[in-house]
Amino acid sequence: MQNAPDKAAVDQSSSQLGLAVLMAVTAMISVQLGAALARPAMDSFGPFAVTWGRLAWAAILLWLVVRPDIRSYRSRDLAAALALGATIAVMTLTFYLAIMRVPLGLVVAIEFLGPLGVAAFGFARSWRLIWLVLAFAGVLLLVRNLERWTIDPLGLVFALAAGTGWGTYIVLNKRVGSAFKGLDGLAISFVAAALIATPFGLHEAGLSLPGGLVVQTIGLAVLTPLLPYVLEMQALRRLPSATFGILMSAEPGIGALAGYLILHEPLSPQQITGIACVICASVGATISART
Repeated sequence: MQNAPDKAAVDQSSSQLGLAVLMAVTAMISVQLGAALARPAMDSFGPFAVTWGRLAWAAILLWLVVRPDIRSYRSRDLAAALALGATIAVMTLTFYLAIMRVPLGLVVAIEFLGPLGVAAFGFARSWRLIWLVLAFAGVLLLVRNLERWTIDPLGLVFALAAGTGWGTYIVLNKRVGSAFKGLDGLAISFVAAALIATPFGLHEAGLSLPGGLVVQTIGLAVLTPLLPYVLEMQALRRLPSATFGILMSAEPGIGALAGYLILHEPLSPQQITGIACVICASVGATISART
């Protein structure tokens, strides 16, 4: 018979697990909702200006809350945080350039080649590489039919670049997460990302700061990247990596739903099948890595 302390520990563990799952799901919804809602602002001010605005707000807000003591960290750890910031800047800029040309759900699915590519390095020459093959087949269904390309080729290039950034982000985030306490590393990385995006944003904004851009991007910054990045970091501290990976596999489907409901971006049956292949490949790769 289970004693009272053991039962309390199990209940607390279940509560923590449920909270972590809620955090992960909320992060995914926030990312895709923020991406979809950013489209009108990007049509008005341009993708570079909007990306710069949301990264700048995210950096300011997180820095004010966290107030990291830079002097307490080694130079090589700070270099890793700066590299993560550069990755966030490139990944974000290319992602928003991609969704200006390609439906949101397709961009997110194509992006998943980045994390799957990182996983593939751990598979070596094993049978688990079948998941990467399935993902490539899914992406092929997204971008081409028997006669022609079904999406904008330049948008595809931007989506692939964002996926490369996502894979790099995973590697660097693990390094920064282990070197910094709390959210210190993320705060430093956001500042670096905002500074890198500044010249691109200022150029597109005509070396001015429109009031509408300032107002709209503060809300967008909370939706993406501030809220989801913080929630993901907290969720990873409570969830096994495999469980987190399986949950995140739903993101292409959430992106497709957000694109359909908010941006009115319909997908063909072939493209829906392609998204399903990418999701299955992500789930399969995550489970295979665990076993």
